[in-house]
Amino acid sequence: MLGLGHVGTTVAVAFACAGLRVHGVDHDASRALAVAAGRLPFDDEEPELTRALADAHASGRLTASTSLDDVRDAGVVLVCVETPTAPAFEALRACCTQLGAVLRRGALVIVEATVAPGTMGAVVRPLIEAASGYTEGVDFLLGHCAERVMPGRLLANLRRMPRVCGGSPAATRRMVALYRAVVEGELDETDWVTAELTKTAENTHRDVAIAFANQLALACERAGADFLAVRALVEKIGDRRVLEAGAGVGGQCMPKDPWLFHAACDPSTPSLVPAARAINEAMPDHVVALVEEALGEAKVALDGARVALLGMSYKPGSAEARRTPSLVVRDRLLSRGVEVRAHDPCVAAFRGDLATVLEGADAAVLLVAHDAYVRLSPADLARPLRSKVLVDARLVFDPAGARAAGLVFRGVGRGR
Repeated sequence: MLGLGHVGTTVAVAFACAGLRVHGVDHDASRALAVAAGRLPFDDEEPELTRALADAHASGRLTASTSLDDVRDAGVVLVCVETPTAPAFEALRACCTQLGAVLRRGALVIVEATVAPGTMGAVVRPLIEAASGYTEGVDFLLGHCAERVMPGRLLANLRRMPRVCGGSPAATRRMVALYRAVVEGELDETDWVTAELTKTAENTHRDVAIAFANQLALACERAGADFLAVRALVEKIGDRRVLEAGAGVGGQCMPKDPWLFHAACDPSTPSLVPAARAINEAMPDHVVALVEEALGEAKVALDGARVALLGMSYKPGSAEARRTPSLVVRDRLLSRGVEVRAHDPCVAAFRGDLATVLEGADAAVLLVAHDAYVRLSPADLARPLRSKVLVDARLVFDPAGARAAGLVFRGVGRGR
């Protein structure tokens, strides 16, 4: 297993618990040492994975190090290195070259990292062949099976979600036999490019759908309508579904995978991806504008105001706080001279005491619809605030109820 981040660690643990001997490699010594000691190499709360990792470590079937020399005898090598927004894939390229130098003849190499369509044929195969002197399909087999997991339920997703196994018939047969040991869902066999397109299209589809919801919310604000009312009426037509609007899109995959998909598109033709990305990336700035507007109505200047941000993860119930819209809102407010307090019941760095965060703040800004926040009433939020301002970026609170509680209210998708 090359790469011991969220995906690599989960896959390594799953196969070790299924009875296979697994060795994980990561250039980050802290990650390798954590897995070697039976501990998660990241801070997220993953109770099921934590227990399984401890079991795998106790069994002796899961080991880890920082050296690729330790995989010379591996019959199967899974690649789970980072693939960022720009499809240059420096980490993947380096990994392929280094792997080729130690690859065993007859091995199966599977890239689980999400890649731009065409990467397997244009980048991965030639780099491994050049470094190894082997020929793919003759001396080794190469497949692509992108992960489908979400923080908070990594191991459950790995076991239950269907997987797409891309490669030659010989490669996909071996992949299906391997994954069947840990995957309960359907295993579809196809070629590299179809597998690459499938994964990038999944997240692009969702990003575009969220962008439409956000644009509808902005139109509702401008026209004086309510997003929830409009959405409910639209969805009375059976095949129309509008996703939730909000403060933007976060997580490790959603902001980058559309650009990987976009890399396969004809640059001379129009594309939905840049427009959708622009809409979603602009939502944190729109939230800041709502905060400034609401504080202005309460006669409070943005510069010097004290603002409580509720929710720093990328989705309700998640402890994943990397690349979240909430962090963008926080940074924008800080740059405008705002004293920011942040709270999140799921993220260790922001757990704290909610009452303390709210006490004496000029505004509360709901950024993530965690259950702990949804259970609050507008009066609960108004009571500890110094200036009675509520900005709802997740359409949780009823505007009339908020105003009845004495709050100056602004909300994404809530026209006045």
